[in-house]
Amino acid sequence: MANPHTPELDSRQLQIEESDASPACVMTFNANDPSGAGGLTADITAITSAGAHPLSVVTGTYLRDTAEIFDHLPFDDEAVTEQARAALEDMPVAAIKVGFVGSPENISTIAEIASDYSDVPLVAYMPSLSWWEESEIDSYLDAFRELMLPQVTLLIGNHSTLWRWLLPDWSTERNPSARDIAKAAAALGVPYTLVTGIPLPDQFIDNVLATPQAVLYSEKFERFEAVFEGAGETLSAALCALLANGHDLQAATSEALTYLDHSLDAGFHPGMGHIVPDRLFWAQAELDEEPDDETADGTDDAGLTSNPPLDFPPNGTTKH
Repeated sequence: MANPHTPELDSRQLQIEESDASPACVMTFNANDPSGAGGLTADITAITSAGAHPLSVVTGTYLRDTAEIFDHLPFDDEAVTEQARAALEDMPVAAIKVGFVGSPENISTIAEIASDYSDVPLVAYMPSLSWWEESEIDSYLDAFRELMLPQVTLLIGNHSTLWRWLLPDWSTERNPSARDIAKAAAALGVPYTLVTGIPLPDQFIDNVLATPQAVLYSEKFERFEAVFEGAGETLSAALCALLANGHDLQAATSEALTYLDHSLDAGFHPGMGHIVPDRLFWAQAELDEEPDDETADGTDDAGLTSNPPLDFPPNGTTKH
């Protein structure tokens, strides 16, 4: 039997370790969702679909089904810190995503961790918290505003959610635009904001990537009649993974929105509640199709193009 420590095998192992084929690592902080509709389940499948390796940190767990959230049980901040630090000391991280983390204490510890990786893009998704107690919502949003947003590179959220949170005193007759919301976010340290679900006439919705000065990208989709759970988690996780893989911000936004649209179109009904996006729709190809690494137009099987990396601002506020 060959000696496992022969120079030949050591050299082969070194080649494997130095290979550029390893996927980029994306760390996501989010709550476990036992229904599989959102939370870490959505993050892991979407990040994997976009060609990255998920480093998933559990911040707590929802008590929910596919129809509604009944409650949430947060982990303590020490448990969150130890999970994240152990993974970060072992693997290089190319992007960080923050979803719902359950408590102001967890927000504080995640913000501290993120500050140590200020050259890494940080994507934050703010879901609707209407299921929660009002006092809990207020303290959570206050902590997120003060501690997390100054480090966020890209904030993602539904138009109505971000409106109520960032522009609570909006009093004009017209609804705030994506740039209005981006301006409020920028005042708190966020350079880019992706506002989703902006109502348009004729059953369409708009999704707009904006800064206070300009609209950088927008794409509208026809509104689905069905009610989905986990759409925002799917979009934000895929976009974060695409950034980790070197896509520029506009390209990552376009590809993530296309991926979400396909996931919703292939959505399924696992229970008695709402429809769940099929984040692995691309894996359901016909058996007689020839598996191609890349199609003729440069798009891979998941519908995610491989664009060359361009400059993208990290999450450190001094770098914005």
